[in-house]
Amino acid sequence: MSIDIKENIKHYNNEIAKYAKDNTVKLLAVSKRFPKEDILFAYENTNQRAFGENRIQELEEKVPALPADIEWHLIGHLQSNKVAKAVQLVQYIHSVESEKLLLKIDKYCKEYSKKIKIFLEVNISGEESKNGLSATCAKELAKCAVLCENIEFVGLMTMAPYGANDDELQQIFSKLRDLKENIETENDIKLPELSMGMSSDYKIAIKEGATYIRIGTGIFGNRVYK
Repeated sequence: MSIDIKENIKHYNNEIAKYAKDNTVKLLAVSKRFPKEDILFAYENTNQRAFGENRIQELEEKVPALPADIEWHLIGHLQSNKVAKAVQLVQYIHSVESEKLLLKIDKYCKEYSKKIKIFLEVNISGEESKNGLSATCAKELAKCAVLCENIEFVGLMTMAPYGANDDELQQIFSKLRDLKENIETENDIKLPELSMGMSSDYKIAIKEGATYIRIGTGIFGNRVYK
């Protein structure tokens, strides 16, 4: 294949080792819109096991066809009517942004005897075009998440604005880290994860405390959109 997936994954793991202060930062290979064959190649030729998808339809095609020990992360917007299917297919949901969605995930986790790890999606930058909670609403929803018995509330996720400069990125990522620490203090809990940083801004995200960086095109190449 023209894109060297194996070398690209090696590159990002080396970058993590270079910029991370410890070994808590994990590489999430964002495989949305890439074929099953690319995921299988990464699986068979590297130690990569965590893959991120945006759409339930793609997960329905990929999960049954690929190795059972792949760790699937839903990172895209989750519609309420797709929650039951999401709970069956993935281990992580990064995009929880309402109480309705949270309680529905909790309900189906109980029904399927499965414990999903969830992130609250926070729109730190306040962009109208992006999904996610305000910081104030995230703090309120966190109180509800803590009480849910069938999910594991593990952290926060955000997406930085396209084209943001380094100072803006640093402010956005540090604000998410500060919000996480505030939620931990208010609820007497520990949130181990911060999902933030992509191909263009992962270095700053790591420096500000990211534990998952989400890399797609940097690993698999440019996507083809129909």
